[in-house]
Amino acid sequence: MTSPAEHAQLRAQLDTLTTEAFRPELAEIDRCSTLEIARTMNGEDAQVPAAVAGQLPQIAAAIDATAARMAQGGRLIYAGAGTAGRLGVLDASECPPTFNTDPSEVLGLIAGGPSAMVTAVEGAEDSKKFAAEDLSTIGLTDLDTVVGISASGRTPYAIGAVEHARSLGALTIGLSCNAGSELAASAEHGIEVVVGPELLTGSTRLKAGTAQKLVLNMLSTITMIRLGKTYGNLMVDVRASNEKLRARSRRIVALATGAGDQEIEAALAATDGEVKNAILTLLGEVDGPTAARLLHDSRGHLRAALQATRNT
Repeated sequence: MTSPAEHAQLRAQLDTLTTEAFRPELAEIDRCSTLEIARTMNGEDAQVPAAVAGQLPQIAAAIDATAARMAQGGRLIYAGAGTAGRLGVLDASECPPTFNTDPSEVLGLIAGGPSAMVTAVEGAEDSKKFAAEDLSTIGLTDLDTVVGISASGRTPYAIGAVEHARSLGALTIGLSCNAGSELAASAEHGIEVVVGPELLTGSTRLKAGTAQKLVLNMLSTITMIRLGKTYGNLMVDVRASNEKLRARSRRIVALATGAGDQEIEAALAATDGEVKNAILTLLGEVDGPTAARLLHDSRGHLRAALQATRNT
């Protein structure tokens, strides 16, 4: 049970955070028309990309370090509470269908466990210990990268995740939306996207959530580009798990090679439906087993595998 003194201390802490600041000019927004509120909100959202742009050098450095670890077999692990945790879980869950990663390669941990995705779990975000336990459960190693996510930059669960990961030699990234945050200071790579006070005081699912989503998009997508999961801007590692993705697979092969439908079907049949391998058989004029070997030797980088066909 939190004491009155602890409540007062927390309130004083919140009063110092940009993400919690009250905006008097919006105090009567509920009296505006729906269109006026929508315009105001849209104007607020438009500020987010510029705030992200100010952190691009830090984001790029974090991505390069993450890709280097993952190339050695490490994992990308997000850890956060509430909205921040849900955004991490969302980004992680999109990687297997988009980049054909194993579900264990990119993980999202949320304070309170999976049930916290839809229902708040009291006290879960206030424990550094829970974060350490969650990371221990998945067998964290020094090849892994842990991204602590917290709009305020003070959430104990996110900070605890970063501190525990760093103590084991894992790469650590702290993503927050306040300058001078404890989370960023705790991590090897601090990313602080300061988007300013929210339209609704303290509702960090708004601009802060949008900023976090944009940064997580970059972390996962550009890391996968660096790992050879794309060919140009084509998702050549896409996993064709449904009819839409099967159609997309064929379209990707067509865009990469210019081949006709019959050639594409034959190439996919020869490579067990693997898009990247099918492209290599067509552009490199090799058979399925050779394509698989060349891609294995190039650690999945299609451009390098194609170069190998030209050098032989």
